[in-house]
Amino acid sequence: MKHGSLFSGIGGFDLAAEWMGWENKFHCEWNEFGQKVLKHYWPNAESFHDITKTDFTKYANQIDILTGGFPCQPYSMAGKRKGKDDERHLWPEMLRCIREVKPRWVIGENVLGLVNWSGGLVFHEVQADLEAEGYEVFPYVLPAVSVNAPHRRDRVWFVAHSNNSRNSSLRCGTDGNWKAKSTKREQSQYEFNRQSNTGIKHGHSEKYWDNRIGKRQMDIAMWNAQTNGKTSQLSPQFVMEMMGFPTDWTELPFLNGEKNQSKQGETQ
Repeated sequence: MKHGSLFSGIGGFDLAAEWMGWENKFHCEWNEFGQKVLKHYWPNAESFHDITKTDFTKYANQIDILTGGFPCQPYSMAGKRKGKDDERHLWPEMLRCIREVKPRWVIGENVLGLVNWSGGLVFHEVQADLEAEGYEVFPYVLPAVSVNAPHRRDRVWFVAHSNNSRNSSLRCGTDGNWKAKSTKREQSQYEFNRQSNTGIKHGHSEKYWDNRIGKRQMDIAMWNAQTNGKTSQLSPQFVMEMMGFPTDWTELPFLNGEKNQSKQGETQ
């Protein structure tokens, strides 16, 4: 599998791809520090800076899976929620990249606030745009705790697969209750509603989540007391752990004046 990532940050999707044994072909990140991290771990992958100024057509039909957590600030409950009026609304740029690259799979990610912004306008628009490009789309709400992260952090995931290589006879959902005559959008909405009503996924109950967070709050206090001498600020190491990275992920040799050597082997 050949993988390309957009809005790559410090390489969350890219690291996951490496763990899966996929080849990271390119990444795209505007933040200077994020670029350094990406180039350090994947020096052989092509590095793009500004998605709005990048032509991705050179990778047409060469990428199996394209990932991207398009900026969440326009929809986050922590922000002003300007939505499509926010200059950081970059889904149209990700869609343009999808059109140019034509990957077999697309994985998009955003905050849960995307679901209810303007009555779910952009949430449905993302699916409609992908369907118009020939993809079958399924949205999921998955919290970080469902994969044993120490916090809930609900996120919306769009999983899309090209109709060009999909078995058109496949019309059954995860619980086998979809009907063959139902439309793709009905199937997608059914699955999304089913998951949205079940709370924590993958067998994690609310009680489990509450107990885990309560314990983890104590762990955070102890960790900070040991690393920063105070409990009011998260240590970089603990943030890395919460995000699923190795705790020394951003401790790059060249930032300390040492020779820039890839730590690729150390992370495998």
